[in-house]
Amino acid sequence: MAPMTTPGEEMHALVERLYPLCRSITGDGVRATLDIVGEYIPLQVHEVPTGTRVLDWTVPQEWNIRDAYVADASGRRVVDFAASSLHVLGYSVPVAATLPLSELRGHLHTLPEHPTWVPYRTSYYTPEWGFCLAQETLDALPDGDYEVRIDSTLADGHLTYAEHVVPGEVADEVIVSCHVCHPSLANDNLAGVAVAVHLARELAERTPYHTYRFVFAPGTIGAITWLARNGERIDRVKHGLVLACAGDRGRLTYKRSRRGDAEIDRVMRYVLKTSGRPHHIKEFTPYGYDERQYCSPGFDLGVGSLSRTPYAGYPEYHTSADNPDFVSPEAMEDTLAVCREAFAVLDRDRRYLNLSPYGEPQLGRRGLYDSLGGRSDAKQAQMAMLWVLSLSDGEHGLLDVAERAGLPFDTVADAADALRAAGLIKA
Repeated sequence: MAPMTTPGEEMHALVERLYPLCRSITGDGVRATLDIVGEYIPLQVHEVPTGTRVLDWTVPQEWNIRDAYVADASGRRVVDFAASSLHVLGYSVPVAATLPLSELRGHLHTLPEHPTWVPYRTSYYTPEWGFCLAQETLDALPDGDYEVRIDSTLADGHLTYAEHVVPGEVADEVIVSCHVCHPSLANDNLAGVAVAVHLARELAERTPYHTYRFVFAPGTIGAITWLARNGERIDRVKHGLVLACAGDRGRLTYKRSRRGDAEIDRVMRYVLKTSGRPHHIKEFTPYGYDERQYCSPGFDLGVGSLSRTPYAGYPEYHTSADNPDFVSPEAMEDTLAVCREAFAVLDRDRRYLNLSPYGEPQLGRRGLYDSLGGRSDAKQAQMAMLWVLSLSDGEHGLLDVAERAGLPFDTVADAADALRAAGLIKA
C-alpha cells in the first residue's frame, strides 16, 4: 500500500504544479492557474472587460506572452523565457530588434548582490519592455549585437478572478483572499494559494457557522475589482484574512486590520499566543498585500494578513530563489493549522445571555456536574461553566471569557454548549 500523503505534501505538490505558469494581473496564465485550482475546489470564474471602471481604477488591457529571448550572434538563447517566466519584464510590449549590448543593457535587470538569482520585475501601467537575468549571465556576455524578441500582445480583453464559497449556518461572511498574479514565485503567491485551497476543502467537510468566501484574484487591481463589483455584499463581510508568503520556514507573522481591534485581530492574537508558536504581531500599515484594499477607509473591513516571513523580509523575495525548494510542506501545514484553529474560534465565539442570572443556578440537579465525571479536566470544565454564566450578559463573547478566565477556548465553548443545552443561556 502506498504511503498516505500529508496535507503539507499535497500543498507542496500543488505549488510545484503551478510554479511554471506565467501569471500576471491579466491573461491566460491567470486562467490556467484558476483552471488547476478548479480541479481541487469548485470555482466561479469572473471575467471583467478592459476599460471597466473599478473604484478609482480602470481594468487594463490584457497581456499575454508566447515566447521571448535574447540570442547571441550564433543564435544561442542567452536569456530564454521558456526556461523561466521570470526572464521577461511583466507586461512587456512586443519587440523584435537587433541591438548592441551597450544599448540592450538599459533593458536588462539583475541583482548584483545575488549574482546567480533572477529578479522579478514588472511594468504594468507603463509601456516598456525588458528582460531579467542573473548578474553572472550578464557579466559573461561579450560585446556585440544581440537578437531581441518578445512575442507578446497587449490588447482589450479581461481581468480574471475567481471565488469559492463554503456555505455556513449564517450569511455573515469570512473572506479569505490570496493573489494569483506572480509568475514562478513559490512563497509569495503560490503557498498562500495552496493553503487556501486546502483550507476550503477542510471547511467543506462540515457546515461552518460563518459562510466562507475564498477570493483568488490578481494583487491590488483584482481586490479592487472584487470590492467594486460586490458593494451589495460588503455589509455581510464580518471578518477576513489575506494569505501570502505562507510557506517559508520563518516564524508566523500576523498583521492587524486597520481597525486594530477587529475580532479577527483578537482571534489571531489569542491563537498564536496560546499555541506557543514563535510569532510576531504587526500593526497595520497601508502598504503590503490586499488587506490595504479591504481595509481602505470607505470599506474598513475587519481583514488582517497572515504570512510567515513578511513581504520583502527575506532575500529570496521576488527572485528566482523563491522556488519550490524554498517552501516546505511542514511550514505550509503549520500555516494551515493556524488558520484552522483561528476559524474554529471565530465560528464558536458567541455572546450569550444568562437565563438564570439571580444567584448561581444549581448545576448539579441539571446533571451538568455529573457530565464532567469522566473528563480529565473536570475541574477546569466546571470553572468554565461558572465563568460562562458569570459573563453571559450579552456584552461578552466566549473569547472574552477564555482570556479573562485563563482557560482554553475549546473548554469554554464546550461549557457554553452544555449550558445552552440545559436551558441556562441563550445566544
